This record gives sequence, structure tokens and C-alpha cells, in this order.
Amino acid sequence: MTKESKRNRYLNENFDRFVAQLSEWLAIPSISTLSENRDDVRKAAEWVQKRLSAIGFPQPQIIPTAGHPLVFAEWQVDAHQPTLLIYGHYDVQPVDPLTEWCSPPFTPAIRNGNIYARGACDDKGQVMLVLAALEAWAKVDHSLPVNIKILLEGEEEAGGAAIGEYVRQNPEHLRADAVLICDTHMASPEKPSIITALRGILYTEIAVFGAKTDLHSGSYGGVAPNPLHALCLVISRLKGEDGVIDIPELDTHIPAPSVTEKQSWLRDTLHIEDALRREMGVDQLVGEAAYPALERIGLRPTLEVHGIKGGFVGEGAKTVIPATATAKVSMRLPASLDPDTVFTWLEKAVSDKMPSGYRVQLTNLHAGKGVAVSPDNPFVRAAAEALTAEYGTAPVFMREGGSIPIAALFAEVLHAPLVLMGFGLPDDTVHAPNEKFSLSQFGKGMKTVADFLGRLRRP
Repeated sequence: MTKESKRNRYLNENFDRFVAQLSEWLAIPSISTLSENRDDVRKAAEWVQKRLSAIGFPQPQIIPTAGHPLVFAEWQVDAHQPTLLIYGHYDVQPVDPLTEWCSPPFTPAIRNGNIYARGACDDKGQVMLVLAALEAWAKVDHSLPVNIKILLEGEEEAGGAAIGEYVRQNPEHLRADAVLICDTHMASPEKPSIITALRGILYTEIAVFGAKTDLHSGSYGGVAPNPLHALCLVISRLKGEDGVIDIPELDTHIPAPSVTEKQSWLRDTLHIEDALRREMGVDQLVGEAAYPALERIGLRPTLEVHGIKGGFVGEGAKTVIPATATAKVSMRLPASLDPDTVFTWLEKAVSDKMPSGYRVQLTNLHAGKGVAVSPDNPFVRAAAEALTAEYGTAPVFMREGGSIPIAALFAEVLHAPLVLMGFGLPDDTVHAPNEKFSLSQFGKGMKTVADFLGRLRRP
């Protein structure tokens, strides 16, 4: 029996124990955004510190920060071998609305081949499958195939300020040849995926001002400026029915997809679009029809309205013309676009499209840069080979529409390529009630990661 077969047998024989350990970790309510759970976040850090020690990492550390602690561990094998930095997070989102959970969010339950709990997929389950893969190497081979550094944070869901400061202050300590992040999802259970880019984000508030105070529509309707009308008009002018964003500067800064990505997208477009329709429960997709869905999700810029506030929407009637109206608007941006620069373009576009008689103010609430990695990078190719071996089909290369701020920071500070290989599924409802993680994905994920690690080893 080959060593690879022995590692897979070890993972199979210990699968129930890994699930039990994951359940134990999931039972700790490590909600980083709530002060009343501060001690629980610490307990979750201590739990994973002990797990790392049991695997064989010498002296895993809990690193205090101004916020929640970091967990760091390192296993040096051979200076000749590459070094892989593995990132994850052990904190979780709040659980509201609690009444919509089918089982208590911190009492893990197994139903229909899934484990249900807050953090099951995001990100404790995915961190745990990496730890299982490392344990299989440590126990079967009595060593690891490459040098490993692990950095886990406890406030990813709260903005991740502490880890950002730590990475900037410790680039040499964290130096690695590549960074593995298992905090993303796959296209479907049958279609493994590798994320080759994460879009950046620009989150803004648009405020429109009319009269100095709210007005009675009977006395002033027909002559008074209505900021709600103006705001809706501007929003409709910013993005047309065809999904095209009318900010002229954008298109000159959007890169073309690579040949490898184009081939992957053409091969999997119909499968992905069908899966998206089923997931959303809609008859058709919208947006820029000239581009395949994966390109619209991962490479093209987006502009989405998340909420509009103004006037009266309470019970009963109040025929008021509001003095102000505001909208929360986000833009997802390819890595080639700087969010702060795009903010200035958005300001100009809004000003140009605003009808006369109104004053408008834009506020940049949050901005984060995107990141991209070539699908032809050797570390990404190794991940693709491992996924192909486990799933029996080549992975689709996806540009993820969401953002992981720490990923861009790793690329900027460490100058190391990212391997974004997650095992979540689109219906895992992360951040929502009844978050789950497929136990099949859990098992396949640990075998894939174990295989991936072996492919990194140099002769």
C-alpha cells in the first residue's frame, strides 16, 4: 500500500472522530462581534491551539492583540522544501434570527449528510479538514511534506483589524512561498472550483437633499423637490436595464480573462448558469448578457443598491415630501481597480446625473482592494491536480464576486501567490440561519488537501 493510500485510509478510519472534534469546536459560540462572547472567542482559540499541539506542531502560540487573539503554529521540515502559510478563522457570525434555525446554532446536528451549526462551513469546518489532512501526514509519515505555517484569526467576521496590523508588522515571520485559504465555495458538489481572483469592494452612502424640512404634499406637491424621486432617478441612470454601469472610466481598466479562464468558463457555463438559477429560485439571470455568468460574477464590476431610506413607510398614512433620501450602494471591483479612485468616478457620475434643484453628498463607508492570481501558477496547478484526482473532473477556475480583505493584504505584504481552494457549497447558507457543511465535502476536502500538500514537495 502506498503512503498516499495509507493517508487516505487514516482519514477514512478517523472520519467520525474528526466530525466529533468539529462538533466540539462548533459548540463554542465564538461570535466576534458581540462583547458578551469575548470569553467564548478565547475558548475557541485555545481549542484549536490544543488541536495543533496534538497533531505535532511544536508550541502553537496564542498571540494577544488589541482585539481577539491570533493563533500561530509552525512546523519546519527542511529548508530545501517550500513553505506554505495556511490561513483561516475561528470566529463566527451572529445567529439572528434565532427563530429560523431548525436546531440550536451551537448544538451541532447532523441531518441528511450535513452538519448544521453556526461556523460549520464558515470557517471552522474548512479549517478542521485542513487540520485533518495535516494530521494524516504527521501520523502516517511522521512528518509533513513541506514547511507549514498556520495563522488563524478570531475577528474575520468583525473586520479583521488585528490580523492586518500583525501581518504588516511581521512580514519576515510570515514569509512563505504560497498562501492556502480554504474559506470559499465550489460551484456545485460535482464541479470542484479554484478561486483565481477576489473582487474588491467600495461601499458608499448617497445622500440627496431637497427642501430644508419635510413638506406637506398637498401644500407643496408639484413645486417641491423630492429627494426620493431624484435618488431613484440617479440610481436608474447609473445602471441601465441591460446591467451596464454608466461610469465611462470603468471599462478602460478591466483586464481580459486569461486563456485558461476562458476555456474553463466556456466548458462550464451552462452547468454554472443552471446551478445559479436553481440556487436563487429564479427563471433567468440578469446583467450584462454579452458576458458569461462567471465573468459577470467575478471579473466585471457591479453596482448594487442595498437599501433606500426616506420619507414615511410606517403603518398608516403620512403624505410627506421628505427633505432627504439616502441609499446604501456597493460596487464590486476587479483587482485592477483601486476602490478610492472608483469613488471619485462615482462621485462625478452621480453629480452629472443628478437633476437640478438638489444637493448630493457621497460618503465612502468602506473600501477594500481585490486580488488576482494566475491559474497557471505552479501552486494553483498543484491544487487543480489534487482536485481532479479526488473529484474525477477538472476544476473550474472562478473569479469570486465576494471579498476577503486579508487575501489582498497577504498578496501585498508577503508577495506570495494565493491558493483559494474552498469546499463549501452554494446552499450552505453561511451568515444565515441553518448554516451547514456537507460531510461528503468534509471528507473529500481533507483528502484533497493531503494530496495537494504532497504535490508541493520537492525531490
